[in-house]
Amino acid sequence: MVYVTRRVSFSSAHHLRNDGYDEEENKRIFGKCANTHGHNYELEVTLKGEIDHSTGYVFDLKVLKDILKREFVDIADHASLNDVPALKGLNPTAENVVVAVWRLIEGKMGNAKLHSVKLYETVNNIAEYRGE
Repeated sequence: MVYVTRRVSFSSAHHLRNDGYDEEENKRIFGKCANTHGHNYELEVTLKGEIDHSTGYVFDLKVLKDILKREFVDIADHASLNDVPALKGLNPTAENVVVAVWRLIEGKMGNAKLHSVKLYETVNNIAEYRGE
């Protein structure tokens, strides 16, 4: 089994809140993140599989980049994550984003299997999802 990873970047704004909380409670729980702010995100997707002897690839990473751009990045880049359809009804935390991206791209990589989706919200804040 060989693992391959593609990284893509995007910039998005968001704010974190729970509509069931009043403003004071949202500010207490989410702090500054209750205000609209933005991040320069790094999204890493890792696939696993056997090497195709005719190509030498587990999966063509340019094709993976195109899938990521079409399914999520082109929609989320320079937009508010609060308005991204894949996150509708969810608080757009890094945790919810990685699960949403997984669901958007799962099964679209031929014989390669999705291993993980990792999102770097900042250099210190990272969320990773490896399926259910």
